[in-house]
Amino acid sequence: FKQKTAYEIRLSLVGSEMCIRDSCNGGPELLFPVVEGMVAAGLPVSVQPNAGHPRVIEGRYMYLSTPEYFGVYARRFLKAGARIVGGCCGTTPEHIRRVAAAVRMMGGGHIEVRARHAPGPVSGAGRPEVPVPERSAFGRKLGNKMVVSVEVSSPTGLDPAKALDGVKMLQQGGVDVVNIPDGPRATVKMSNLAFAAAVQDKLGMETLTHFCCRDRNILGLMSDLLGAHFSGLRNLVVITGDPPKTGDYPDATAVFDLDSVGLLGMATGLNRGVDPAGKTMESPTRFVLATGAEPAAVDYDRELTRLSLKKEAGAHLVMTQPVYDPEVLLKFLKDIQGLHLPVLVGILPLASSRNAEFLHKEVPGMRVPEEIRDRMRKAGYGDAGRKEGVKIAQETLKAVKPFVQGVYIMPPFGRYRMALDVLEAL
Repeated sequence: FKQKTAYEIRLSLVGSEMCIRDSCNGGPELLFPVVEGMVAAGLPVSVQPNAGHPRVIEGRYMYLSTPEYFGVYARRFLKAGARIVGGCCGTTPEHIRRVAAAVRMMGGGHIEVRARHAPGPVSGAGRPEVPVPERSAFGRKLGNKMVVSVEVSSPTGLDPAKALDGVKMLQQGGVDVVNIPDGPRATVKMSNLAFAAAVQDKLGMETLTHFCCRDRNILGLMSDLLGAHFSGLRNLVVITGDPPKTGDYPDATAVFDLDSVGLLGMATGLNRGVDPAGKTMESPTRFVLATGAEPAAVDYDRELTRLSLKKEAGAHLVMTQPVYDPEVLLKFLKDIQGLHLPVLVGILPLASSRNAEFLHKEVPGMRVPEEIRDRMRKAGYGDAGRKEGVKIAQETLKAVKPFVQGVYIMPPFGRYRMALDVLEAL
């Protein structure tokens, strides 16, 4: 197979699998459209690109593609439908580490990871789990009332006073539990576990603490899960986590020993009194385990498959990404009805037209309908824009309230008063 550029790409049929291999000339970018075409043929596809296009430097052929670039294309290959991703000329161990991280991030290998590191859920070993209503006040409320949660980020420095004041205002406004994200968008903040413990100790308010796979290997995940339980944190939102390249330190190393499915399996094992090595623990944990979902996901079928795996791994409830079109959410709820999972709908009140356009164009899984963006454009900026954003959020909440078990509000830029304004719709 030769392209007009005269680069050669080797295609071979091994058993029932199509292998696409770079012939030492092109790189991931060249092979990407070939992968898309071959996946459409209906056969499993493996792809092995060069580490970029080679150049002659001081008489030597050098492959100048960075490992990060290689990892980006590995994710694209997997998203396009490739089953196996490897490397040809110029590929170094660091390139392969990035490929392995991409596989974990995209959910590949989660069944094997779960079997290897969470024997409780796979084998059924361990003790019976404590019923969810007995694990926390939040667990008791699930399914019995419209649960209200609001997101509060831990501070970027050492002083949590402002964030604690925000929590106190929400507590007085009738919010059931505050969500505390774990380094959202790969930004650096105070440990959310430490801040969550402070919220519960100082204000007596329960937290729903995010717990992501990005920054910890399996040892760190296990250690922090035990530490969180010891600190009185019972409610966790288990997520894979945003890659470092999206945040303040793009060169930071992402771990991703597990994805969210594997971590749910680990936590479920602990709830059964079995650690990842298969050893029986003295006492089981009592975590309520939430997981995320994107009703407007680009690859919708994959999202449903992943959610089914998360339920199998031990998830107790679903928290959705922000929704602006009730019809999108209603379709999603219908499609997951068989999972019998309580759903907390995500609501993010828009702050301005610029905010709406950014979410629609730049954030994967977010869809802001043209009608909503037009309303925000007409409202303008400042207080008028925020009021219109609150009004839109109230309308969405009213439309979906009969079909969900709770609401998860993400006030923009720490404007907690906007969350309470939205809740007037209840």
